[in-house]
Amino acid sequence: MTDQSVPSIDLTALKTRQQATWASGDYAIVGTTLQIVGERLCETIDLRSGARVLDVASGNGNAALAAARRFCAVTSSDYVPALLARGKARAAAEGQDVEFRVEDAEALSFPDASFDAVLSTFGVMFTADHARAAAELMRVCRPGGVIAMANWTPEGFIGQMFRTIGAHVAPPPGAKSPALWGTRAALETMFGAGARSIEVHPQTFVFRYRSPEHFVDVFRRWYGPMLKAFEALGDKSAALEADVLGLLRAANRADDGTLVVPSDYVEVVIRKA
Repeated sequence: MTDQSVPSIDLTALKTRQQATWASGDYAIVGTTLQIVGERLCETIDLRSGARVLDVASGNGNAALAAARRFCAVTSSDYVPALLARGKARAAAEGQDVEFRVEDAEALSFPDASFDAVLSTFGVMFTADHARAAAELMRVCRPGGVIAMANWTPEGFIGQMFRTIGAHVAPPPGAKSPALWGTRAALETMFGAGARSIEVHPQTFVFRYRSPEHFVDVFRRWYGPMLKAFEALGDKSAALEADVLGLLRAANRADDGTLVVPSDYVEVVIRKA
């Protein structure tokens, strides 16, 4: 009989690999272009001044800064110290009071029920152990509080880009797709037991670059997953470049030589019971 079981995976090794990926390049170069997503998310949940807010897998601090602009008590957390340093520099430049903490999203050091709102924009979805990360978000959120996330969808441009990369550099056997965080079914499985309600709002972010080639140049230099894929392929990377360019050109809605590519994501709003 053929073994049809799901391959087991060393989650500790996967996390180490992912941390090295996100520490490579400089995600902040890409991350700053996504700032509008954090602003929208804070408006969606009607975030009020004075709220205790935690931004998980904060990267260079988009959601954290959006909350700080609304005069909340904000903590920005990530397991890549260099990204926190970029967020700290942004906060200092704006005169925003934000606490920055090196934290593992799967093992947060905060006490239970520490925050009124727990946020993550394109961050916690990339954890190795989805269930454990979801449990941590629920744990540190107070009863009646809100967990709000922006997550890429499987069908959107970024979901397609990751499938394109995966066709050239296969993910570890048994690893779950980050894009599951952009599906209602997975969200209900991860959060349903402790949630009073789960809302999933379709949204679109528009990538705007000088050209498809400019997008590839920026992402292969600064965006960890793309950078590592090109490194792994070495002199065979031309095929990946061609496929990513093909995806970009097919999705591009600009007709003036620039790049304008819509990418679907979901705003997730979970009210804790």
